[in-house]
Amino acid sequence: MTPVHQLGVADILILVGGFWVVVKLAGRLTARKTTSHGTKLNGPPSDSYIFGVSRRMAESSDVSLFFQEWTSQFGTVFRIPTAFGGHKTILCDPKAINHFYSLERTVYVKSQLGRAIISSLFGRGLLWAEGEGHKRQRKALTPAFSNAAIRRLTSVFYDSTYKLKARWDTIIDNIGDGAIIDVEHWMNLVALDSIGIAGFSHDFRTLDGEYSSVAAAFESLSFEGQSLLSILIETASSQKLRREMRIIATDLLEKTRREMNNQAVSEETALDKSVIGLLLKAEQEDAELHMNQTEVMAQMVPLILHLHHDLHLTRINPRILCWLRAMKPHQVPSLTWALIELAKQPDKQTKLREELVKFGPVDPTWDELVSGLPYLDSVVLEILRLHPPVTETTREAMVDDVLPLAQPVTTALGTVVDRVVIPKGSIVTVPIRSIHRSEAFWGQNAKDFAPERWLTLGADPIRAKEIQGHRHLLTFLEGPRTCLGKSFALAEFKAVLSVLIKNFTFEFPDGPETEIARHRGLVPRPKVVGQLGAQVPMRVRRAE
Repeated sequence: MTPVHQLGVADILILVGGFWVVVKLAGRLTARKTTSHGTKLNGPPSDSYIFGVSRRMAESSDVSLFFQEWTSQFGTVFRIPTAFGGHKTILCDPKAINHFYSLERTVYVKSQLGRAIISSLFGRGLLWAEGEGHKRQRKALTPAFSNAAIRRLTSVFYDSTYKLKARWDTIIDNIGDGAIIDVEHWMNLVALDSIGIAGFSHDFRTLDGEYSSVAAAFESLSFEGQSLLSILIETASSQKLRREMRIIATDLLEKTRREMNNQAVSEETALDKSVIGLLLKAEQEDAELHMNQTEVMAQMVPLILHLHHDLHLTRINPRILCWLRAMKPHQVPSLTWALIELAKQPDKQTKLREELVKFGPVDPTWDELVSGLPYLDSVVLEILRLHPPVTETTREAMVDDVLPLAQPVTTALGTVVDRVVIPKGSIVTVPIRSIHRSEAFWGQNAKDFAPERWLTLGADPIRAKEIQGHRHLLTFLEGPRTCLGKSFALAEFKAVLSVLIKNFTFEFPDGPETEIARHRGLVPRPKVVGQLGAQVPMRVRRAE
């Protein structure tokens, strides 16, 4: 296999040419499809025919600020120019957002281009499927993410975290209390090991120091540059990762097939209820929710991709592969971001530790993680709000639709309307991160890390309560495509965070004002400014 850094000039020219043609054709098709009978909405002027406003937004460190500014100027539903004369409709109205997500399987779906890319990368699995096909595949996987299944898996999350604790204890014993540890690196390992066991009955053993081709492949996707060449290199790297993942997925499936053939697997066994067990069960010809081998394989690769980065994904770079937003599973918040926010506000870290210590020496059960630790729940929800891994949802309208509005808007023709006509072929976006940080929804401290807001949410008169997503958030989306692994993700996040905060304290060597940036790459991650790569070094001490 040719390393990605040895791509020839001809290869680069072909990729550049292909990228340009696809973007231009997509822009022209979009513009052609949406020029007729839709509501004429206001919006910002285009910067150029080629880029629309996309280039300006891509160069911003916080795209959500654009959406908030335009909402104040043009209303809660508006239109922005995109590449080659196209445009898309932006929804910041709660009633319109709820309507949009309720029809996400039938009316608002991935574009043909997005589905073609998903199919070529992963196959025609749950990420690719729409309509009845999506419903069937999702139903086959649902038992792996039931409350009963998550209750069983909670011990797996704890086991992996205690492995991590043992490694950190060894580091502290050798270096001394207050050792500098790159927490981002270790969050990656604990995520991979726990997901391997919980989802696929496979221990990657990265916390034991063993090499993992999966982890190595993911690390190869990290590039600081933002040039077209770096974008193309990242795309080539994603192909390498896809090949690695398919090899691993094939091995896992074959291993599990042998185990299931060598023993009687009852309905009560954990394997039969695991992700991989359910996939193989669906593969059987007499299965009620049958999936063929192609569909089974198509689930494996994106599930490992998704679950591996559950604990530390931040957002997908719009300049790299905008289609990745449309296909990306909706993941848990960044555990690294939680440690960052708690290190920046030591009083909140202490408050959380006190709640965990008062709980007692025994780790909380799944039920207690769900409802017995209110401040832990508040911290997790606040990270979900401030740092959603998927920053927006973009879909294409398959038929004409009418969006109801909670708040009327003034059209480009000067009329005031309480509903907006969306023509077939329109591109529609819900800017999740912008809504989560909007003062109109969350009050004057919307951009602050304030877990206490969740303790009084029932009494607070905020517009966020009009959103129908999980706890009025859109991190896991809503409707028929709401995140299948939501309970799985929350249980893992809370279990890992509870063990770490109970046993260690976290601070930045240069103090709470340490500047945090986003390490650019196919999978952008938080980093301390000045560090090479996605590194978040913290001073870690044993909690007293």
